[in-house]
Amino acid sequence: MEYQFTNDKPIYLQLMDVFKAGIISGELPEGSRLESVRDLAIKAKVNPNTMQKALSELERLGLVKTERTTGRFITDDKEKIQAMKKELAAEEIATFLETMKALGFSKEDVIQLINENN
Repeated sequence: MEYQFTNDKPIYLQLMDVFKAGIISGELPEGSRLESVRDLAIKAKVNPNTMQKALSELERLGLVKTERTTGRFITDDKEKIQAMKKELAAEEIATFLETMKALGFSKEDVIQLINENN
């Protein structure tokens, strides 16, 4: 996983985005064990508390689960992963359409451009 942080939103949210992308792309396979908070924080070059907050939020969303004696794991809930994939796609499409609208393109224009470039 690659970590490149910007100043436009909190680091823990950016970490969550990295993990979400890793989960939906399969880079972080379903049911796989995550490294320790400390090791993940070192790799990302962030404070362990920041990494802990990101992982806790992912757990709250049901994308990561903690097993008391063995650590944290990526969910193996295929439906949850598929739902997240659709949600992220919808967000990206909405952003793209807003940008295209700002450039003066109608929805029909965008569809035509996509078909031409497909």
